[in-house]
Amino acid sequence: MPLHTLTVRTAERNQMIDITAEIEKYLLENNFQSGILTIFVPHTTAAVTINENADPSVKRDILTYLSKLIPRNADFRHLEGNSDSHIKTSLVSPSITVIVENGRIVLGTWQSVFFCEFDGPRTRKVILKFIKD
Repeated sequence: MPLHTLTVRTAERNQMIDITAEIEKYLLENNFQSGILTIFVPHTTAAVTINENADPSVKRDILTYLSKLIPRNADFRHLEGNSDSHIKTSLVSPSITVIVENGRIVLGTWQSVFFCEFDGPRTRKVILKFIKD
C-alpha cells in the first residue's frame, strides 16, 4: 500500500490535536479492514501519541507538565532556541503503530490519536502506512 500524508496546521507553540477522525477517514476511503497502521511524524519537533480525549484538561496537563519538565529557557546550546521541542519529541515519539480491525483503529473507550506540536505554529505532515493482514 502506498504512503498517505495528512496535513496538520497548528496554531500554538505547544499543542495536541486529535487526528483520529482523519485517520479513520483514510481507512474508510481505502476500504482497509484488517491490519496494522503506522503513523509517523517526519519532524524533529513534533510527535504523535495516544491518550485520553474525554476530558480536555488531560491535554493541558500533558503539555503543561512537559513544559515544566523541559523548560524552553533552560541552558541549551542548540542555536535555534528550540531544544526543548526536540527533547519533548524524543520523549513522546515520532511514531506509533495501531491495530486496524473492521475498518477502524482499535482504541480504548476514551482514547484518541493526537498530533503533538512542540515548536509551532506550523504546517506539518503526518505519514500513514497501512499493512494488510
